[in-house]
Amino acid sequence: MTVTEEQADWFASTFSALADNVERAVLGKRHVVELAFTAMISEGHLLLEDVPGTGKTSLARALAQTVKGTSTRIQFTPDLLPGDVTGITVFDQSKGTFEFHAGPVFANVVLADEINRASPKTQSALLEVMEEGAVTVDGVTRPAGRPFMVVATQNPVEQAGTYTLPEAQLDRFMMRTSLGYPDHAATLRILDAGRPPRVVVPALVELQTIAAMTELSAAVHTSSLVLDYIARIVDATRGATQVRLGASMRGAMALARGSRTWALGHGRTYVTPDDVKALAEPVLAHRLILDPEAEFDGVTATAVIGQVLLDTPPPSQKDLA
Repeated sequence: MTVTEEQADWFASTFSALADNVERAVLGKRHVVELAFTAMISEGHLLLEDVPGTGKTSLARALAQTVKGTSTRIQFTPDLLPGDVTGITVFDQSKGTFEFHAGPVFANVVLADEINRASPKTQSALLEVMEEGAVTVDGVTRPAGRPFMVVATQNPVEQAGTYTLPEAQLDRFMMRTSLGYPDHAATLRILDAGRPPRVVVPALVELQTIAAMTELSAAVHTSSLVLDYIARIVDATRGATQVRLGASMRGAMALARGSRTWALGHGRTYVTPDDVKALAEPVLAHRLILDPEAEFDGVTATAVIGQVLLDTPPPSQKDLA
């Protein structure tokens, strides 16, 4: 399948309309909103990590409202059990049979609010469904739905009563990003509007539209030179002196998949090195485990990715032509 210019124009206009719709709830954060839809269309999951009051939950809720599918919210707390997420099998005395009661994870968009407040045992309930889009309870595997996306939020500042997300779960998030506080212009617009904390955005597209965009983005042309560039970036994270564990193969595949969607979302039928650069930090940084000495010296995963991009030459336009 080859993506035509007409298909690219339709995709880009729809992508822009989706971002416009969500921006009604989250002002001045266009780049983050586009990253969120890139993850959704690429069949990935999104981790929003930021301080309180920046609109993490508003963004996650607006994403779910924009798509005409099912959405649920799970408030993660220390006493939350795995069955509260996936569902449980209950014996029905009147029928004399066991019946499965589906948990909130069976939805198209699942908001996992304050995910790091649940115990590791409960967090692990998401591992299978985030990887395979299905849940196994009592030996029976049930699909969660399609599209399926987990949008998780966590506050990196407050550590009391929280649990660090395990590496296996972090690796299942296609992207991690943060919103930050609104700029001065957006702050003035919010104050002037006197907007209530909760904004309901209208549903804009059907699930079939997202499925069609997913299929189309997967067919975007990616040259062997761009794929080689992605591989060299990932290899460089593994060889960096400040890094104890570099980006995984899942991370490399996520970067390639997301770059196709990002390119098509901006009207291109092929992936450029700039598309890869735009997504390298949100896709790869959270997968790196830094050396303790580097962390003590104030080195961050974001800084490592930035240095890797500087040290890894992209293919030239002449070679790509």
